[in-house]
Amino acid sequence: MSDVMEVDRREGEIDESLYSRQLYVLGADAMKRMGKSNVLVVGLKGLGVEIAKNIALAGVKSLTLYDPALTTISDLSSQFFLRETDIGKRRDEATMPRLAELNQYVPISILEGDLLDENVLTKFQAIVLTETSLEDQYKINEITHKHNIGFISTDTRGLFGNVFVDLGPAFTVIDPTGEEPITGIVSDIDEQGNIAVLDDSRHGLEDGDFVKFSEVIGAEVLNDGKAYKVKVSGPYAFQIQDAPSGLGNYQRGGVFTQVKQPVQISFQSLAQQVKTPEFLISDFAKFDSPNSLHVGFLALHGFSNKYGRLPKPHGEEDANELVQIAKNVQAGSTDLGEFDLDEKLIKELSYQAQGDIPAMNAFFGGLIAQEALKAVSGKFTPIKQWMYFDSLESLPAKIVRTEENTAPINSRYDGQIAVFGKEFVETVQNLKVFLVGSGAIGCEMLKNWALMGLGSGPNGQIFITDNDSIEKSNLNRQFLFRPSDVGKQKSEVAAVAAVAINPQLKGKINTKQDKVGPETENIFNDDFWNNLDFVTNALDNVEARTYVDRRCVFFKKPLLESGTLGTKGNVQVVYPYLTESYSSSQDPPEKSIPLCTLRSFPNKIDHTIAWAKSLFLGYFTDACENVNLYLSQPNFAQTTLEKSGDQKTTLETIKDYLVDSRPLTFEECITWARLEFERKFVNDIKQLLYNFPKDAVTTTGAPFWSGPKRAPTPLVFDINNENHFNFIVAAANLRAFNYGLKGGADIDTYKKVLESTKVPEFTPSSNVKIQVEENETVDNSRGDDTDVIQQLKESLPQPSTLAGFRLNPVEFEKDDDTNHHIEFITAASNLRALNYEIEPADKLKTKFIAGRIIPAIATTTALVTGLVCLELYKVVDGANKTIEDFKNGFINLALPFLGFSEPIASPKIKYNKGQTIDKIWGRFDIYGNPTLGALIEQFEKEHGLTITMISSGQTLLYASFMPKHKPRLQQTFTSVLETVSKKPIADHVKTIVVEICADDAEGEDVEDIPFLAFHL
Repeated sequence: MSDVMEVDRREGEIDESLYSRQLYVLGADAMKRMGKSNVLVVGLKGLGVEIAKNIALAGVKSLTLYDPALTTISDLSSQFFLRETDIGKRRDEATMPRLAELNQYVPISILEGDLLDENVLTKFQAIVLTETSLEDQYKINEITHKHNIGFISTDTRGLFGNVFVDLGPAFTVIDPTGEEPITGIVSDIDEQGNIAVLDDSRHGLEDGDFVKFSEVIGAEVLNDGKAYKVKVSGPYAFQIQDAPSGLGNYQRGGVFTQVKQPVQISFQSLAQQVKTPEFLISDFAKFDSPNSLHVGFLALHGFSNKYGRLPKPHGEEDANELVQIAKNVQAGSTDLGEFDLDEKLIKELSYQAQGDIPAMNAFFGGLIAQEALKAVSGKFTPIKQWMYFDSLESLPAKIVRTEENTAPINSRYDGQIAVFGKEFVETVQNLKVFLVGSGAIGCEMLKNWALMGLGSGPNGQIFITDNDSIEKSNLNRQFLFRPSDVGKQKSEVAAVAAVAINPQLKGKINTKQDKVGPETENIFNDDFWNNLDFVTNALDNVEARTYVDRRCVFFKKPLLESGTLGTKGNVQVVYPYLTESYSSSQDPPEKSIPLCTLRSFPNKIDHTIAWAKSLFLGYFTDACENVNLYLSQPNFAQTTLEKSGDQKTTLETIKDYLVDSRPLTFEECITWARLEFERKFVNDIKQLLYNFPKDAVTTTGAPFWSGPKRAPTPLVFDINNENHFNFIVAAANLRAFNYGLKGGADIDTYKKVLESTKVPEFTPSSNVKIQVEENETVDNSRGDDTDVIQQLKESLPQPSTLAGFRLNPVEFEKDDDTNHHIEFITAASNLRALNYEIEPADKLKTKFIAGRIIPAIATTTALVTGLVCLELYKVVDGANKTIEDFKNGFINLALPFLGFSEPIASPKIKYNKGQTIDKIWGRFDIYGNPTLGALIEQFEKEHGLTITMISSGQTLLYASFMPKHKPRLQQTFTSVLETVSKKPIADHVKTIVVEICADDAEGEDVEDIPFLAFHL
């Protein structure tokens, strides 16, 4: 198999069905460079195997492993590929076969030869070292630096970690940020090269950026494809440097596009950087820590050389020794200038040196793997050159750690006991937790939890739910799944994989395939939520996240929230009465494309793709569903047609699909496709130009076709044009699918049918109106359409004459390359782009936009889940934590950037001059089933608030200003609710949320007052 894969990689082929989401992040060029690169990973404890796993998933040419150490029981604390049966075996030999299962395109081997042999090392394009002595690091780095081989060394020690990166004296970064090039529309250009853009669109450029121009009229010299350096003069203006002389008089048009420029970075060797380190700050709240940690990690190497081991967990004598070694290192081995060595920090490093924490390994595993991929691809900005990180806030606040309670007990959890102590590790094992989603983040989370032993104790339990099944594209980042799992339920497969990592979880994982939402509150009921210790979201949509957040607030459960978007990721901690909730802040709504732009005035490829997808759904889904409704619903006119926004168009479509153009053969489907090509890309454009000729002007005398409006050109059908032909093929086959006909056919059939198809001449109509502005209303009806609608109804065949006949609506599926869905949308989008002289897009970009695909890579996912699990320790110890201990995280691996901030505190509501209640977590608990009158009286007595309105969901139960509601004051709450809502309270419901309005003692309305919780 390896030989076959080698051939595939040399040909530059990329399996889009496997790498689809990664391609959107890295791009095909970077992935091809990765596909030619050999990487070596040294050391396969928890950190090393995390790095190797992420590199293998990404798809390098080959991955080589080296770790001759024998497996011990404590390795199972963080090494997810090792089993108890592997104890005594070489780590690399035990790891290799399981790692090889991850990606069939990446051959895995074990290093043959001497690790320090120059001839051996020069076969690799990047080398990653973990658990390697400083002396060997020096020797290896001397070779790699000389040969411009990427060199990365990294280690984690308990809740501490570091990384060093050296990519050679002259490393070229092809794309520093990975962001899409900025593009915009020009509104004016003067002779000095000052460029103005449209007033409603900031250009987003920075000083030093480069741009090129196209479609400029009147200063055509700028359309030369040259990249001009930019100096920003305002949010809507910039100047180009070295503007060509004789720009001419700008008339109109013009598009600018940012041109990414390669950046060259020079790295120093390890020997130089040890003395004068350059730090990337990982946490600005710990700005002074890197100097002390740099000295501390060097001191650990010195301690290990002297004693042949690392300091004992919480060994006071060893800690004092490490402090003394650190002082010697500070004085003689570094040139850091004057700084106060943080001896407390050095001692903590000593206490934890033998610690091995899955969360830290996941964090650094994602970070380092991405650095290795940067080294071989040139994509994104690498770390320059040291980074230190710690998460000391994760330590339990009130548990006293001693040499006795952190000593190894010969268990798989020894690496964690060394840091947290036996008592805290047992607390983690007895937690009851709910994981919502088992996709990319969910798989990583479960892996970390299995290593931690979370839920494995006598009282522990893990609940997982995910209604999705496994697809091939999931395998690239959802690493608990294998090719043989495709089609199976995610939650079930993930649970089995977690038990394989830690058999102590057997019988401790409860899996479901239900969405968490209002419709499943009988499954995830009050007893379920009350039983939990905390909840972790692993979701990919805001609606589901918001619902889970509301449930956590209601049941007062901590929530760990996270998400990724390509190289970006975030972590949020929600803790009762301490922080705001996930729903407290929202992203701005996604900017929609105005209908007039979609229909008539597109100016970028996103517009044409959105239009093409709408066309796809209209042709092959919506119309077919309306036909089936007509054929199956006896009262179609009343139930569906009258609700339609345009009855005439709906009836015309049904008639067309059932009578006028119903195909009986595939050849008729080809003819239909050809005529639709003419209608959409020729006739509609001619009609638009009839309404607005290319020389049209506005009421102010300005050219109509200017700014964002591009004057289109009708196409001339050409079977030899790839987009033209692909449109016919895709449209004909989808049409055939709708009617249950066999599609396919060879090119000769298409040619024969197309040559014989008669295309009618088109004459523009003077009665057609076209929407120009977003808020403009256009009516193309010709007066009262009642008679026309009635005639259409009468012209339709009676459903009884078509008994059993149904169309097959297409269900959009982006990942099946044989179904013609993306093929149609790509062709239709590109044809419309050609109409408007917009740069067409390939199938990959079209799939990304039309399928609303969220770009994702394994490295970001691993890092983010590592951060989540570091916060998890704090949640477990939550009663002893302050808000300053928790950290919301924001990362961008491309830059690279790590930012942390304490969560926003939960706000308080003040009323009646001194009384307060938490705005988010506060509520008023009502027990029993009082009458509304008794409730209002009790509430005023206890809280000094007068209830003026009571509602539950959309149902208004009581309003003081409505006289007819007064009799309800004598009825019980449940009686009023069931009577007014006309629905009985379901048996599973034990608590009902009720919203109120209330006035304070001075008669003022209390804003944002919390809800009432009726406990039945």
